[in-house]
Amino acid sequence: MARSDGRLAEQFLAQAARSLQKHHLPRIEQCLARLSPEQIWWRPNEASNSVGNLVLHLAGNVRQWITSGLGGAPDRRERDREFAERGPIPGRRLAARLRKTVREACGVLRRLTSRDLARDYRIQKFNVSGLTAVLHVVEHFAHHSGQIIFATKLQCGEDLGFTRLPGSTAPRAGRRLPAV
Repeated sequence: MARSDGRLAEQFLAQAARSLQKHHLPRIEQCLARLSPEQIWWRPNEASNSVGNLVLHLAGNVRQWITSGLGGAPDRRERDREFAERGPIPGRRLAARLRKTVREACGVLRRLTSRDLARDYRIQKFNVSGLTAVLHVVEHFAHHSGQIIFATKLQCGEDLGFTRLPGSTAPRAGRRLPAV
């Protein structure tokens, strides 16, 4: 591979890790900290998942696709259990589990090369390139982060202050996070 391919892969992987670890994970942790145990496991109906289920699901997905799929660790995921859980696993334990999983996955991302991104993998019965696997995880994590944020805002009835555009003078609720 050309030198520029290596640099591009490095930048892509660094941005993927940043998105997971520095952008979405802190927001999920803040949501978990705001919610009571009952709110974490609340489901609006049986067709919906609780915040707790979504956190378990994210940990399972990241571990399966990055740590196992790209990193070679054994895949012990039991996906159905992520959705069947009814709690009460405390928010701090859920946050710790997700934080550990993301940290391990980011370690794998730091070791990948442009050759690894181009290589084919078999993950969750899908044939995908390494690039596709990383994109899937970041997109999937962002999707469910949005659901967790929405469920938190719905239950708490307040702006969490996560979004502020550059140059905005509007007051910001909640704890400050860097704009990403």
